[in-house]
Amino acid sequence: MSFYVVVPARYASTRLPGKPLADIAGKTMVERVAERCQQSGADQVYVATDDARIADVLGDTVPVVMTRDDHPSGTDRLQEVAAKLSLADDDIIVNVQGDEPLIPPAVINQVAANLAANPDCQMATLCEAIESAEDLFNPNVVKAVFDDAGRALYFSRAPVPWHRDAFADGKQDMSTGQWWRHIGIYAYRVAFLHQYVQWQPATLEQLESLEQLRAMANGVAIHVEPACEAVPGGVDTQADLDRLRTQLGGK
Repeated sequence: MSFYVVVPARYASTRLPGKPLADIAGKTMVERVAERCQQSGADQVYVATDDARIADVLGDTVPVVMTRDDHPSGTDRLQEVAAKLSLADDDIIVNVQGDEPLIPPAVINQVAANLAANPDCQMATLCEAIESAEDLFNPNVVKAVFDDAGRALYFSRAPVPWHRDAFADGKQDMSTGQWWRHIGIYAYRVAFLHQYVQWQPATLEQLESLEQLRAMANGVAIHVEPACEAVPGGVDTQADLDRLRTQLGGK
């Protein structure tokens, strides 16, 4: 199996400006993410950025592709990378978020392998079990619903599927039923990326603020599977960054 990894890294993060260059126990966040990706089976790992400061800190450790600064999403940035590298339509790109410095290399391999094994799908992604009502009813935890063949049926910020009896009269009984949290790692076929950037934002995408719903609204099949290893949460806030610094401070 052959695939590439692209790590989109924007300096102008809304909640944590300069996040890719945040120091974590002597290394920047983007360096740590790139190192994890290089431990996967990828043919090559690239960092896609619109900021020279990020390119400078990486030096010769990983190839950098400079991209425009006006992309509305990471998917659009990946398409520019695929075009600049002249990748073939059937090549596979795995998008690893630039704020996932603890991502297991095994899950990168997993999502790429899943897409390669399912030629009717243009995207693949992963999920993990939701075990608390707090997470299930939290709109920041995106829920994935998929069929028995691993094809996505829907993604939502709402608590879906809705267990009619367990959630009746305000109850939040998690003892029965099955719920999955979407993990934001994707594998794409390059041909799909070229299609995606030509589509207008979909109504469902805008309602939920979930860009994968644009693909589903246009009939694209997405493969979903539980991750083979636990995937630690990314760094969204200063509190997340502080916890990670404490965790890795002695390593």
